[in-house]
Amino acid sequence: MRSTFRALWWLPVLALGALLSGCGYNKIQTLDEQTKSGWSEVLNQYQRRADLIPNLVNTVKGFAAQEQAVLIGVTEARAKASQIKVDANDPASLKQFQDSQGQLSGALSRLMVVVEKYPELKSNQNFLDLQSQLEGTENRITVARNRYIQTVQDYNIQVRQFPGNLTAMMFGYKVKPNFTVENEAQISKPPTVDFNAAPAPKPTG
Repeated sequence: MRSTFRALWWLPVLALGALLSGCGYNKIQTLDEQTKSGWSEVLNQYQRRADLIPNLVNTVKGFAAQEQAVLIGVTEARAKASQIKVDANDPASLKQFQDSQGQLSGALSRLMVVVEKYPELKSNQNFLDLQSQLEGTENRITVARNRYIQTVQDYNIQVRQFPGNLTAMMFGYKVKPNFTVENEAQISKPPTVDFNAAPAPKPTG
């Protein structure tokens, strides 16, 4: 009898594993990890942009030191965005993060408008290198954000639909906040960094 019991002790374990798998537990785990990985990549790309900004500001300052208001605006926006300790699972914290990144994008856009007034700056090799890096970073930010948005959507569908919603409730998994539509339109529009575009022809009188 004891030998039979020892031989069959693992059956409840297998049954529990099959139950958890069938009710979506494993799927929730997978999607939860994907959202964490996706969020890490979003932060990584925003940090990459933040790291470029000091060199960008210093290069512009070398040719356009009189543009103090714009230069200070970019520096302050970067500092504000870098100081935020964001919790992607907290809607208020995520919104604060989005707003700060949107303000930084706006400050960068204003800086690029100023650059158009300085032909020597636009042809400076160091500046051109920074331009290329910034363009690539903005593209990476867009890709990382889009991937994160999709992973959160997949996760939220899983924890809302039956029977996954019962499993999520049992183990404390909740719907995750995502980038808002309004903010997405603002941030997904990267600052213009094409300094090689031909100027518009002046109207003739």
